[in-house]
Amino acid sequence: MVQKFQAADVQQRFAQARVLVVGDVMLDRYWFGDVSRISPEAPVPVAKINQIDQRAGGAANVARNIASLGGKAGLLSVTGHDEAADSLDRLMQQDGVESYLMRDGQIATTVKLRVVARNQQLIRLDFEELPHHEVLEQVKERYQEVLPDYDAVIFSDYGKGGLTHIADMIDWAKQAGKIVLIDPKGDDYEKYAGATLITPNRSELKEVAGSWRNEDELTDKAQYLRRHLDLTAILLTRSEEGMTLFNDGEAVYQPTRAQEVYDVSGAGDTVIAGMGLAMAAGFTMPESMHLANTAAGVVVAKLGTAVCSFDELQTALADQ
Repeated sequence: MVQKFQAADVQQRFAQARVLVVGDVMLDRYWFGDVSRISPEAPVPVAKINQIDQRAGGAANVARNIASLGGKAGLLSVTGHDEAADSLDRLMQQDGVESYLMRDGQIATTVKLRVVARNQQLIRLDFEELPHHEVLEQVKERYQEVLPDYDAVIFSDYGKGGLTHIADMIDWAKQAGKIVLIDPKGDDYEKYAGATLITPNRSELKEVAGSWRNEDELTDKAQYLRRHLDLTAILLTRSEEGMTLFNDGEAVYQPTRAQEVYDVSGAGDTVIAGMGLAMAAGFTMPESMHLANTAAGVVVAKLGTAVCSFDELQTALADQ
């Protein structure tokens, strides 16, 4: 049975929901061009660049997804004190996100530069450095200052060092009665203990729980992890297989909503943004999962780190 939503009700509830995103931000830069020859210097293609684009990535992409869906979004993160950080700040302002970017003058802002020709990536160049202790302490202080202004917190962990104090941050959010969602990274999930929801993909879950041979084994592993970490639920994103919600009842499965998969980069950002916004708006977890799944289906039909607008979500819901 397909869940039916009243668009006006969803829109009104989204507009009143406030979500703080904390985590690793990056600037995604795209150089688009044409390739018609091989370099005489080395056996590599020569890209003649004719268009440059830049988009907010990582935790910043989560925040802009929330704002695009009509929610109130805040972003707390560490950047360098450079031109890329200025660009991120401007992009957040354009998207209507309240940004709390803590500048670390000793590092460069994380930048991922992609060279694209005929809709194919030729190469990706990454620039990144770990933030320093002093700035991370400032992040903790700022977090405690702004936390009362939000209904839910999303931790977007990309393993870049911005969430060194995540265990403390989760505790403070729980004490304040906030919903806590985490997009996890790495094989140490102990630091996520006590969260409301984590959203690993298949490879991320395998890294921490081991592989499984069938759905029963998957359920056993997910439920063991959920109980061990004292989580309310785990939402497993399964790419073309849709997603499964493991809570204290029977697992809830939903197939993918994507009509056409063009680019899956950033889809996880849309999923956790949709879940966080919907839960902050008072929807149940299965309802939130349906809304997030639908929004992700819109985003994977776009190139690069993209967002789903409320109008696009409304259209996609109406088509189900």
